[in-house]
Amino acid sequence: MDPAARACLETDPALARVIRVVGPLTLEPRRRPPCESLVHSIIHQQLSGRAAATILGRFREQVGGGRFPGPELILATPVERLRSAGLSGAKATYIQAVARAAADGTLPSVRACARLDDEQIIAALTAVKGIGRWTAEMFLIFNLGRPDVLPILDLGVRRGFQVAHGRRQLPAPRALGRHGRRWAPHRTLATLYLWQAANDPARFADGAA
Repeated sequence: MDPAARACLETDPALARVIRVVGPLTLEPRRRPPCESLVHSIIHQQLSGRAAATILGRFREQVGGGRFPGPELILATPVERLRSAGLSGAKATYIQAVARAAADGTLPSVRACARLDDEQIIAALTAVKGIGRWTAEMFLIFNLGRPDVLPILDLGVRRGFQVAHGRRQLPAPRALGRHGRRWAPHRTLATLYLWQAANDPARFADGAA
């Protein structure tokens, strides 16, 4: 872990304890084409990892012949065929909206994203039907590797904060956002540690209130 990032995050005693327990974390950005990354996210929405992987495999096979299909091929595929891969009608519509935005240039490329700040990217992505702020923030974290993203609406992040701080209730998103300002400009790393706390709360049962 970057010593400067660790020093910043460890000014929060509760988060410092999580860091000590979990150890170093790193994030390797995927840097997939935005259309592909967002379609992955849409397919995974509200599904277990196993169920999403099954549908994604069918989607690649039925639409792309085993490979991930490009925007033009997705647009040329009837919604009924997309649904035959296991997608809901809404998700099929959202995937075509993403493909349309990629095809007409509305969706910024990975290269174009390098010239945009986080909020500009979020604005561009959420203009596409079916893409909300949470999905855009996951794109920033996992696809682009942006270092200062705190998804305050994410239940796992809120739960991790609750566990780390020994709170009885989940923090309100705005309260989490205010508290998280002290972690800037390393809020993505803080997010990764909060997810770890949420995934294994027993390890942090003695956290201070």
